[in-house]
Amino acid sequence: MSKIHAAITAVNGYVPDYVLTNQELETMVDTNDEWIVTRTGIKERRILKGEGKATSDLAVPAVKGLLEKRGISAEEIELIIFCTSTPDMLFPATANILANKIGAKNAWGYDLQAACSGFLFGLTTGAQFIESGKHKKVLVVGADKMSSVVNYEDRNTCILFGDGCGCVLLEPNEENNGVMDAVLKTDGSGGPYLNIKGGGSLNPASHQTVEAGLHYAYQEGRTVFKFAVTNMAEVAVEVMERNHLTSENVDWLVPHQANKRIIDATAERAGLSEDKVMVNIHKYGNTTSGTIPLCLWEWENQLKKGDNLILAAFGGGFTWGAVYLKWAYTKA
Repeated sequence: MSKIHAAITAVNGYVPDYVLTNQELETMVDTNDEWIVTRTGIKERRILKGEGKATSDLAVPAVKGLLEKRGISAEEIELIIFCTSTPDMLFPATANILANKIGAKNAWGYDLQAACSGFLFGLTTGAQFIESGKHKKVLVVGADKMSSVVNYEDRNTCILFGDGCGCVLLEPNEENNGVMDAVLKTDGSGGPYLNIKGGGSLNPASHQTVEAGLHYAYQEGRTVFKFAVTNMAEVAVEVMERNHLTSENVDWLVPHQANKRIIDATAERAGLSEDKVMVNIHKYGNTTSGTIPLCLWEWENQLKKGDNLILAAFGGGFTWGAVYLKWAYTKA
C-alpha cells in the first residue's frame, strides 16, 4: 500500500490594491529609495485600507478564489489552520471568523502563531491530519495585516512590512507527491530581538502601553539579520541533505521574503542559481505568514508535477524551518 502524503492541490493569493512605494515612505520618515532597495530589496508593499478591515478580510478573497479553482464548496473543508501574527482579535480565532465568512460550516479550526515561520509550521501540522487519514481536505492560510502593528514613524521597521494572504488546500496523495519532510526549530532566547511587547497578558493594553509604543512591532535589525542569514540557509541545506537532494535536482527554492540579502545567502548556501529562486519581495515586502504561499501562487503556472521544492523561513521567537515538498500537479 502506497504511503499517503499531504499534497497541495490548489493555491491562491490576495494582496490589497493600495501600493505603498518607497517614494511615499520618503515623505513619512527619514529614508530614501536607494537606501531601502540596497539593504532590503523592497520597492513597494501592499496595504489594506478601509475602516473595519482586518486580517480575515485578506483571507476571504484568497480562499474563495482557491475554492473556485479547485471546484469545491466551502462546506467540504474539514479543517482550517490560520497562520497569523495579526489575528482579527485575541479570540475568537481568525480561523473561526474566516469559516463563518466563507460558509465553511463543517470545518473546525484554529490560529497558529509562529511569526514569519507560521505558514511552514501550519503546512507541516496540516499534513499530519492528512497523513493520519483523519481529514481529506485541510485549508492552510498564511495572512497578516502587518500595517496594523507597524509604527510609520520608525524607519527601521516601516520599510519592511506589507499586507497579504496566501492559502493552500491539502489533500491525500498516493503518487509520492506532497509534503515529504520538514525540519522545524525554535529558540526562545531570540524573543527580545523581534517582538510586540504590548497587548498580551504580560503587558495588557493600557494608556501607558499605548503611549510607550508597545503595540508596535519591534526589531533589533542587526541581531535578527545575523541569526536569520545563517539559520535559514543551514536548515534549507539540512532538509536537502536528509533527502539526498542536490542543487541539480531541486527545482525551486521558496524562501520567506524578509530581506533580499537573506534570500541570496540561502540560495548560495544551497548552491541554487537565481533562476531557481522565487522572489517577489520587491513588490510586496514582508507579509510575514503570507510570503511563501504568495510565492507559490505567483509561480503556480511554472510549477510542474513532481518538481522538488524547498520552502524555508525565519521569524520572530526565534522560529525557523524548511520543508521539502514535491509539487503534485501541472496547471492545465
